[in-house]
Amino acid sequence: MNTPETAPSSTGFLSKVLSRLGRIDDASLQAVVRRLESERRFLESLFNVIEDGVLVCDPEGRIVYINQAVTRLIGLRPDAIEGELVSRHLPGLDWRQTTEMDRQGGRGVVRQDIEVHYPKSRFLLVYSTPLDGDAVGSTGLALVLHDATEARQQTTEAIQTERLHALTLLAGSVAHEIGNPLNALHIHLQLIGREVKKLRLLNRDIPPARGQRKVVPDSDITEVADRLDRYATVCLGEITRLDYIITEFLQALRPTSPKFQLESLNDVMKETLEVLKPELENRGIQLQTMPGRGMPQVQFDPAQIKQVLVNLLKNAMQAMTRGGVLTLASGATSEWGWITVSDTGTGIAPELQKRIFEPFYTTKTKGTGLGLMIVERIIKEHGGRVDLQSQVGRGTTFKVWLPLFDKSPPLLAAPPNKTNGSANPG
Repeated sequence: MNTPETAPSSTGFLSKVLSRLGRIDDASLQAVVRRLESERRFLESLFNVIEDGVLVCDPEGRIVYINQAVTRLIGLRPDAIEGELVSRHLPGLDWRQTTEMDRQGGRGVVRQDIEVHYPKSRFLLVYSTPLDGDAVGSTGLALVLHDATEARQQTTEAIQTERLHALTLLAGSVAHEIGNPLNALHIHLQLIGREVKKLRLLNRDIPPARGQRKVVPDSDITEVADRLDRYATVCLGEITRLDYIITEFLQALRPTSPKFQLESLNDVMKETLEVLKPELENRGIQLQTMPGRGMPQVQFDPAQIKQVLVNLLKNAMQAMTRGGVLTLASGATSEWGWITVSDTGTGIAPELQKRIFEPFYTTKTKGTGLGLMIVERIIKEHGGRVDLQSQVGRGTTFKVWLPLFDKSPPLLAAPPNKTNGSANPG
């Protein structure tokens, strides 16, 4: 068996053999073949313990060699590489850019970021370099595939942490600044209410002198009072909107841990709809409910899941003009319970769907960009996930998944209690 110490001298050994090829006898040739086979096994073992994928292809892009890591990363087996094009298994690879460097000659490496979805979604860094070094033309390429999924996730989480930190600072400032106009609006609404009462009392309690008409006709006083009522209604609406913004900021600022208990998803759906029923009717939205039959109970925090459903339902209502159909459904698999909220609104463009859960990002003119971020945070804290399906012009569906069982590792069972020196009966 060859040892690693022989590997560094293989290039010099091969050069000597090639220079004496015409004078070599059969016994020496067999020794050379055995040594080359030993070197091949050594290199193959070396490549197979590398965590990065190593892939070699010819000038036309046909795969001629892969190590075991390639099978793990993109699902390609060594016995199925004959005639396979690298572009089929790495569809995001810019093959033209990769081969252009090789044809022009010169040592170099092309680095590309790609995403693959088989056997599972991954982000890969692909480093490509010519097999023939500085030579002009092409004899093929070596590709190294590095799995950057975890690093990408860590970067994303770090960015998310920074955003939440910025959100914390901004939320405190905004909540303070919005408090001032809210107080002013509240005071002026009280003053308007008092003035309206005075007008109505004057009109009712002070009759005109005998033989004289009222200086201000009843109709004018009524018209002024009605206008003031409308102004007050506008102010109340603005206060409600500002209060909603502050509430969302504070919910994002002070997240609370869920208080788990066994509950019915169908019950929490019904209770949430009772709260939003007047708003649904006012918007002329047709409601369809499809609660799952024989639903198992699920571990969740009822208050937080209601908050999730309220945010998703309001998001669906705002996505539709007056009218439309809103569908709320539930169901379960062997491991998960789920709820879907579907609308027939404008939909979300594919390029925007990846950003929909980011803080402050919204497709609505009056949105805060916090509702869906709060939804995702709550569901993650429950050990679940949120899926999104949307088609422009046809509508959007959010699907919330909650685990049926506790995902935490089980604790070791305590030893049986002993009383008076005797074990409990088993």
